[in-house]
Amino acid sequence: MIELQDIHTWYGDSYILQGVSLQVKDATIVALLGRNGMGKTTTVRSIMGLAPPRKGAILFNGQNIVGMQPHRIARMGVGLIPQGRMIFSSLSVTENLKMAARTGGKKDPWTLDKVFEIFPKLAERRKNKGNLLSGGEQQMLTIARALMTNPDLLLFDEPSEGLAPVVVEEVFRVIEDLKAAGQSILLVEQDFGMAMSVADYAYVMSKGTIVYESAPDGLIENESIKSMYLGVGE
Repeated sequence: MIELQDIHTWYGDSYILQGVSLQVKDATIVALLGRNGMGKTTTVRSIMGLAPPRKGAILFNGQNIVGMQPHRIARMGVGLIPQGRMIFSSLSVTENLKMAARTGGKKDPWTLDKVFEIFPKLAERRKNKGNLLSGGEQQMLTIARALMTNPDLLLFDEPSEGLAPVVVEEVFRVIEDLKAAGQSILLVEQDFGMAMSVADYAYVMSKGTIVYESAPDGLIENESIKSMYLGVGE
């Protein structure tokens, strides 16, 4: 689905990604883990063309997308659930969803009705403006908006950030449903337990490089890696 090959990304003079390589196979969920400030969001932004790498390649369905504009990458089939949600607060729920809608050439595309089926709270509040939604409802709207683009790959950037535990459980219920439907996902997440509950594979990042990778069971059992790079211990 997507493969990052030795990408190097700067913000101005700051050297953030220092040779990152990873891949997400079709119909799998890959977790990208690490402490704050280690380069996880920059990885997502590099994929979307918001922080283009200066070196390396990003192959999406076999095509190198480095240097492409973000809107072109989105139209190719990459959907983003950004950190901080970034909904259009002056637009209603329905308007937020409609402005993102496109079929992506899918035979059974996401539609308003299908999105409202898995997000019943959004259906109830479809006429409400974004700024009248709770934090959890705004996160649901962000996910729903990305689905309306009918992407081949979804990038989740810290979907549980700032949410109450009950809302986090709801977000991951949706992620589990998407996994069951065969959606490919790159998941950047601080909640280690939740990430491991849905991931098929995991990468750990530190200081702009990948320092460990394995199936979830291998990471769960590796106490030294969890303690050193994730702050997770027994």
